[in-house]
Amino acid sequence: MSRSDKIVAQLRVNGDEHEMLVAPDATLVTVLRDQLGLTGTKRGCNQGVCGACTVLIDGVAVRSCLTLAALADDRDVVTIEGLRQHRVAEQVMRALVEGSAVQCGFCTPGMVASLTDLLQSHPRPSVEDIREGISGNICRCTGYRKIVEAVQGLAAALAETGTLEVAR
Repeated sequence: MSRSDKIVAQLRVNGDEHEMLVAPDATLVTVLRDQLGLTGTKRGCNQGVCGACTVLIDGVAVRSCLTLAALADDRDVVTIEGLRQHRVAEQVMRALVEGSAVQCGFCTPGMVASLTDLLQSHPRPSVEDIREGISGNICRCTGYRKIVEAVQGLAAALAETGTLEVAR
């Protein structure tokens, strides 16, 4: 593909502006990983079913393997690297680690993005809400029980202390 076959995209990723040339059919996961070097977003199935590539766009969890990079033009994209600075995501990460809900870690970036979206929209999720919130994320190690328990504990603690900071 020649330079003239590409389009200009203004991507705002983790708060940084990037004007870049992208192929019209380039997926966001490809641009994030291969052009911006943000390898925390995992490339898994490339079909939108595993959730490993989940990022936040304008605060909502999306599969970056199904999202054209050009469609993220002038929108706020947050990857796991950016979520390290996000209050809710930081609490989710801590809860997963402290709850022994992380094993190999391949699903963790997508899981954190999905759970951050869930807690921002449902600060007091039920077990069913949590299960639904992570239903698009495949974890081959944990069997999900520890993940659900960690999020339940986090949600209960946040409800008790009222310290959940919603950024939406």
